[in-house]
Amino acid sequence: MTNISVLGSTGSIGTQTLDVLEQHKKLLFPQAFSAGSNIELLTTQVKKFHPKIISVKTDKDAFNLKRSLGRKSPEIFWGDNGNIEVATNSKSDRVVIATPGFPGIRPTLEAIKKKKTIALATKEVLVAAGEVITNEAKKQGVQILPIDSEHSAIFQCLEGRSISEVSRVFLTCSGGPFRGRKLNDLKNVTVSQALNHPSWKMGKKITIDSATLMNKGFEVLEASWLFNIPIEKIKVVVHPQSVIHSAVEFIDGTIIAQIGPADMRLPIQFALLYPKKRTSNKFKRFTFLDFPNISFESPDKKTFRCLELAYTAGKMGGTYPAVLNASNDIAVERFLKGDLPFYKIPEVIEKTLSAHKNSGKHNLENIIDADRWAREYASKIA
Repeated sequence: MTNISVLGSTGSIGTQTLDVLEQHKKLLFPQAFSAGSNIELLTTQVKKFHPKIISVKTDKDAFNLKRSLGRKSPEIFWGDNGNIEVATNSKSDRVVIATPGFPGIRPTLEAIKKKKTIALATKEVLVAAGEVITNEAKKQGVQILPIDSEHSAIFQCLEGRSISEVSRVFLTCSGGPFRGRKLNDLKNVTVSQALNHPSWKMGKKITIDSATLMNKGFEVLEASWLFNIPIEKIKVVVHPQSVIHSAVEFIDGTIIAQIGPADMRLPIQFALLYPKKRTSNKFKRFTFLDFPNISFESPDKKTFRCLELAYTAGKMGGTYPAVLNASNDIAVERFLKGDLPFYKIPEVIEKTLSAHKNSGKHNLENIIDADRWAREYASKIA
């Protein structure tokens, strides 16, 4: 039995993680949950899965939840410290990091220090703090297992093989809802149009990132840290059908790809059970005959400039990726509120990157400072 902590249990990845726990009750035990403001769903989860500790956003939420659950209430924490309590719980063996964005960094770092195996879904953790996180993981002998379908695919393709055998890594990309459109076509994009992803059902923020291709840019940076692969060797390929989740080309020219349905529960299950043998489930199966034609094309980096900005920030290194992430957060937030046109999202990010001065030391404090500065700067120009 592996004890599991889930940070972000009420989000898209969190709820699908609980689906996996439900499928494998004899192998996986829900030890601790953290959530944001969706107290109603968290209450339902607690009553169903009976975690030993939980964390919520505020002390008021904690009070209301304690009163609602009564005598059957687990121990309740709140705020950033509550997330860390969930991530470092002494009984937990494996920690799912699915809490949105930058706030996932510190709980991940603290969990690593406690030698917890990390099942990582929050890509911003490695985008903004890749060097800090991976260095600490090496120091503690901790494994970081990817939950993103693309990175799980790469992990599975690489299993048992040396990274020195790798020529290139191909990250596949659906192309989002605006694939094939040019810049002029994006000037009147609405929020509802941008949220209409053709392949995946996700939260609003990541769905907009997929529409701008920033999500794929983040995945490039994440893959570089996860697998110790130079950014130059990571190529993005648009694959609208989303059945090949990524592929690895080896130095002899052989390419190994991972194929499956568009179901995040499969990479989640792989990360939670690894390195145990594969286990059956009742999730949907892939059928080749459903896809008589699949296609590939190059991403349009001139129209979807966020992808190229991510490559640029990654090559510059230091605190630039943290600034990339923070400025993107602000630009997407403004777009969702109707205060910024969709096509101007990359403009805000580029201006913020251009104004930033890289920090000398790449540590958590400098990353936090860069994040704070970038949010303030982007807020002024968005």
